[in-house]
Amino acid sequence: MGLVPEEPGLADVIAEQRELLSRLRAVVEAKDAENQVLRAELDAARERERRLGLRLAELERRLRMDSSDSGTPTPKEPVGARERRRAERQESERERRKDRRRGGQPGHPGRGLARDPDPGERKDADPPAQCRRCGTGLDGAAPAAPGWAQVVDVQVTRTVTEWVLPGLECPCCGTATIAAPPSGAHAGSVSYGPALNAAAVVLTSYGNVPPERAAHVMDMLLGVPVSAGWVDKAGARLSRQLEQAGFDAAMCAALAAEPVLAADETPVNVLAPGAPAQAAGQEEKDPEDGDRRAPGAPHVLVIRTPDERLTWLQALGSRRKEDVTAGVPPLFTGFLITDGYKAYQRLLRRLAGVQQCCAHVIRRCRAVTKLGPGSLQSWAADVISILREAHQAVEEARGRGDTALDPEQLEKLRQRYDEAAAFGITHNRLRDWHDGNHPGYALGCWLQAYKEQVWLFTREFAVEWTSNSAERAVKGPKRHQAVSGYWHK
Repeated sequence: MGLVPEEPGLADVIAEQRELLSRLRAVVEAKDAENQVLRAELDAARERERRLGLRLAELERRLRMDSSDSGTPTPKEPVGARERRRAERQESERERRKDRRRGGQPGHPGRGLARDPDPGERKDADPPAQCRRCGTGLDGAAPAAPGWAQVVDVQVTRTVTEWVLPGLECPCCGTATIAAPPSGAHAGSVSYGPALNAAAVVLTSYGNVPPERAAHVMDMLLGVPVSAGWVDKAGARLSRQLEQAGFDAAMCAALAAEPVLAADETPVNVLAPGAPAQAAGQEEKDPEDGDRRAPGAPHVLVIRTPDERLTWLQALGSRRKEDVTAGVPPLFTGFLITDGYKAYQRLLRRLAGVQQCCAHVIRRCRAVTKLGPGSLQSWAADVISILREAHQAVEEARGRGDTALDPEQLEKLRQRYDEAAAFGITHNRLRDWHDGNHPGYALGCWLQAYKEQVWLFTREFAVEWTSNSAERAVKGPKRHQAVSGYWHK
């Protein structure tokens, strides 16, 4: 069979088709590469949008946070936060008890005045002129059982005491020696006494009254004009006297002998002209503070007994763990109530135990409950209810004179706590968050890791369930800073 002869020009057509297919193939490959790049850019844009959405949600969450669900001080709360809490509290109280009255509730000890059985002075008031019922004159009426009224007041009297300092001449060299003045007095000069110094310290340090206004108040109340400069240095004078008397060592020894102490720290602004800036150092993170505290910033450390008998405020150059732990009395071996700051965990070797402040735990749980979606984070609200039930059970046991909770009751409470924390971990383990783990997952892990420290107050009745006593002592330095803007160094 013979070959079919090719048509004229067929080879050229085939070559043109092959060239066209080659060009089309190159165009398709280029489009595929371009599509891959566009898809990658689209995926990156979608991921960026997702992260920005999460970041926006986090910023909105932070804007809604206040002192009830974070470590934000009350003066720095968003506008309307306090009114919103008050409205929610009032609505909650109406739902709980419709007959609840305002003010102190039954059983509250109150702080009313009590009659003094031995008054310093007794006076007779003028007898009534007419009957309080019918208005009849009472001249010559028969006496009836008297009533009484007491007035508590003070008398401020300005006194001036001059000390005569005897002088004796040395029989050997003829030098005259003048006797030393008593403490608080200075030879050849006039000075203010301990009562005025105490008033200046109380007004400026405790009352947070600016020095100039404190000087005016002392002049009005005590009748003694003093200068604002003298008032401003009252704290420094007291500090020198306490240092000479060994106050720090005595306070440290007294606190070390206590079975339970509470600790807290807060940043402050210190004014030290010409002093170099504090170098930044390694600081532990507080789960409630985030990045709000600057590394190396000056702090005030408060060590206090739960009954507030002893209070020790110390100035720290920074919040580094070495500085904070060094502020706890070195001979203290009892129970320490703290917030979630990890630096205190370094003291576990010598302490009987650490109690995590349940008020801080509740604030963290309250912040997580607001995250959603929906009611998914209600497990955190369950933790709040469980801890409050445990505290109520401890208070009732104390009232009965018991020294421990019923083991079965405690076991049920702790089982509910463990189940709630496990739920938070399971349902938030893979949940998206703009930075690191989801707060629900982080909180669930923390609740499990520190559960023995959270529940210490249920085993040791001498331990309070919060560090509120130490936080109340912190309010003084914070209020001073709010008024003055800084502390002198």
